[in-house]
Amino acid sequence: MPRLTFPASRSCLAAALAVIACALPVVAGAVSFEEVKREFRPSDTAVLDRNGELLQRMRTDASVRRGQWVTLADVSPALRMAMVLSEDRRFYEHSGIDWRAVSSAAWGNLWNTRTRGASTITMQLSGLLDDDLRRANSGRSFTQKIGQTMAAAQLERSWRKDQILEAYLNTVPFRGEIVGIDALSRTLFGKAPSGLDAREASVAAALVRAPNAKPALVAQRACEVMRAMEPGQKIDCDALDMFTSAAVQRRAFDATEGIAPHAARRALKELREAGETAAPTSRQAAAGREAAVRTTLRAPLQRFALATLQRHLKELRGRHVEDGALVVLDNASGEVLAWVGSSGPLSQAAEVDAVTALRQPGSTLKPLLYAQAIAERRLTAASLIDDSSAQISTASGLYIPQNYDRQFKGPVSVRTALAASLNVPAVRTLVMVSPESFARQLRAAGLPLRESGDYYGYSLALGSAEVSLLSLTNAYRMLANGGRYGQPTLTARALAAKAGAGDDAAPIVDPRAAFIVGDILSDANARTRTFGLDSILSTRFWTAVKTGTSKDMRDNWAVGWSQRYTVGVWVGNASGASMWDVSGTSGAAPVWAEVMRFLHAREPSRAPRPPAGLVEAPVAFGPGADGNPLEAARSEWFLQGTEQPLFALDNAGAGTPAGAAAARITAPADGTIIALDPDIPPLHQRVRFEAEGRGVQWRIDGKHFARGTSAQWLPWPGRHVIELVDAGGKVVDQRKLEVRGAGVVAKSARR
Repeated sequence: MPRLTFPASRSCLAAALAVIACALPVVAGAVSFEEVKREFRPSDTAVLDRNGELLQRMRTDASVRRGQWVTLADVSPALRMAMVLSEDRRFYEHSGIDWRAVSSAAWGNLWNTRTRGASTITMQLSGLLDDDLRRANSGRSFTQKIGQTMAAAQLERSWRKDQILEAYLNTVPFRGEIVGIDALSRTLFGKAPSGLDAREASVAAALVRAPNAKPALVAQRACEVMRAMEPGQKIDCDALDMFTSAAVQRRAFDATEGIAPHAARRALKELREAGETAAPTSRQAAAGREAAVRTTLRAPLQRFALATLQRHLKELRGRHVEDGALVVLDNASGEVLAWVGSSGPLSQAAEVDAVTALRQPGSTLKPLLYAQAIAERRLTAASLIDDSSAQISTASGLYIPQNYDRQFKGPVSVRTALAASLNVPAVRTLVMVSPESFARQLRAAGLPLRESGDYYGYSLALGSAEVSLLSLTNAYRMLANGGRYGQPTLTARALAAKAGAGDDAAPIVDPRAAFIVGDILSDANARTRTFGLDSILSTRFWTAVKTGTSKDMRDNWAVGWSQRYTVGVWVGNASGASMWDVSGTSGAAPVWAEVMRFLHAREPSRAPRPPAGLVEAPVAFGPGADGNPLEAARSEWFLQGTEQPLFALDNAGAGTPAGAAAARITAPADGTIIALDPDIPPLHQRVRFEAEGRGVQWRIDGKHFARGTSAQWLPWPGRHVIELVDAGGKVVDQRKLEVRGAGVVAKSARR
């Protein structure tokens, strides 16, 4: 039998490869190590604060799981040894091709003997760097293998060994979606690659050979690597099997981690909408570090705000409260300095960003309403408004507002009504302004209402529309800036674009009205009727603040500003469930106060200077029902031309500012249809008439009915004309209404 011979020598194999290479296209020059490192992109984006401090890591590539580029010096010696022993024992000896391994593989393939492959680390790296040489599920073709061999030789000529090993460790696939040693180390072992020991390194090396094998097979391979690393030592393969099974199931490397997850998502969204992508700094690119987004946030403030909110919510847990949110804006620039979207682990809906979620704002819309009424000269800060039971006719029936404490204060000034957050005066103010006009003002202030003002009706004064914490806080920032509106900014790039565009927009609110509202909200004495003398809202430095609670205690708010900052806080439940006994001062206000104190620990806050066109004048108030002055005399701010020395119920024009509208009917609305209920006693179905003006009288169907700005009428079926007559007997306004049903009962009642 003739003896078989094979080209097992290096010279013969090299000659054979050279012949084959002649038939292949010329391989392009090898890519440089610096290019590979520069083009490396982790699957995460680093979200930084304004000073470059890491706030959050966000998963931005869902196709793979890559960590940061790790230099060879930051890889543990055990891991380097395990990789070389497992994948390429003669790595430091060959020039890209291990000819001994090639000949051994060829001999084994001839006799169908299982051998270790001939692919070196350099050859594997060349396949990872070139898509044309990348291994398919069915393996590489013969042409790909030849190209891979030639590419490896080129890499060896242009790269150092340490660069080849470093690039290989950062680009080699491991298990599932995991690529690179950093992602593997942090996912399976919960540590950096520099801390891997021999046991962990052996598992990592075993996964390169069989990335998706069953844990038992991975453990078996890891045990072989351990024996090669520690020859002569007894290896407990059973213990290694248990360790491997546990490790391959771990996912310690969270998809996102940090202290600002919602802000990070918002920042990345802003970049996408602007058509930009996160990019590493020049230093990060040189180090192969992850792409980064620099935000306007302050890391120390973000940490404090998050800790404060979580601590306070833990104290409120017994009152069925689990969620909260907080945002801090710089008044001048609109930069977002803190953004806490949820209470994190305390919440069952931690992914919901409550900074942008729409919720009912309660009484926090009142400052914007009074600012509009003052700017339109319908009211002054000293004007008297009746805080008493009111029945306001609407197209859908009677609207009967109530105060928070279910009590009424009688005639009060606008300053008291706003500072003490009285509901009925606010609704009466909205009657003057009209819901549709107020809705337009809210939209101009950046509060995008979903419906028209008439849809919400007079309940809009009490916050029936839904707004976000961010837009509401920014609207208060507008008041802090003298009525000038500007968009809030979260990313440094958006801030630069905003600065380049400039801001020459006209004020949304009259600067004088904005100043007066701020002065009222900073007045601790004016809020005592509701909040008492020792309120959590009072600070040692100048601040203006308003709280709000929505229907059924679903939402609690505290929003206010200082000389430099505007802070908004929301407390509630993402599910919309009601809280238990949580008021304006026990819910969001304590968090607001703590954050404000943190901001001004070393920074003063002084009251703003009054703008031109304001007059400060002394005012006095007439007597109430008990004979005492309705409010104490004081100095008050007025729009020039609206000032007056006395405000009294029986003083002509005392409660109404100069330039106010003429006498008119404010309720019921024209065309109102009233349906009488036969099961309710007629005396309990009276309709309340409301009007503005002095010395007015009421007529019903041409007959005198009552005097004064309010009256109650016992309706009877039919169509009626309600007229308002001034002191001279002239009809100044009228309403038509219709009463239906219960005719017999009504007639008997009339008799």
